[in-house]
Amino acid sequence: MMAPRYPEIHVRLRSRNPYALVSAVRLALRQAHVDESEVSRFTEEALEDEEPRRMRRVCDTWADVRPPPRS
Repeated sequence: MMAPRYPEIHVRLRSRNPYALVSAVRLALRQAHVDESEVSRFTEEALEDEEPRRMRRVCDTWADVRPPPRS
């Protein structure tokens, strides 16, 4: 697996909902002051196909996405 486009952006999410993940990555990109055109590009790419595994793969290519640590 290749490193994400923004490896310094880390997203941890308990939800398995792919739309929640896309939203969390969008927020993290904005909080990292990524240009809005890039955020829009990510969003279009992530929502292009509603298949959950594909949405997850797109998120993984843009940011460091990992499940939260187990308690």
